[in-house]
Amino acid sequence: MLVIVLENAPPRLRGRLAVWLLEIRAGVYVGNYSNRVREFIWDQVEAGIGQDGNAVMAWRASNEAGFDFVTLGTNRRIPVDFDGAQLVSFLPVDGVGDAL
Repeated sequence: MLVIVLENAPPRLRGRLAVWLLEIRAGVYVGNYSNRVREFIWDQVEAGIGQDGNAVMAWRASNEAGFDFVTLGTNRRIPVDFDGAQLVSFLPVDGVGDAL
């Protein structure tokens, strides 16, 4: 299983992904492809995301979590390797906590 979520992506990238994957919600694409095709699709995302867009891709993997993921672009959620497990850290919201 392969899942890609896009935010602020150009229409041409969304159309390109719709050729390979099923868009089940706006910006959410799913499919079932080999590692080679998955890497090809991610290359298309990297080439077409633009400056303001961001993306995450998750897929089934043979690890303790049962999945793996990569991200692209600016987002509050940052992947962090914690002792071999890939977790997600949240950056603070701008302006929150400034008064403390």
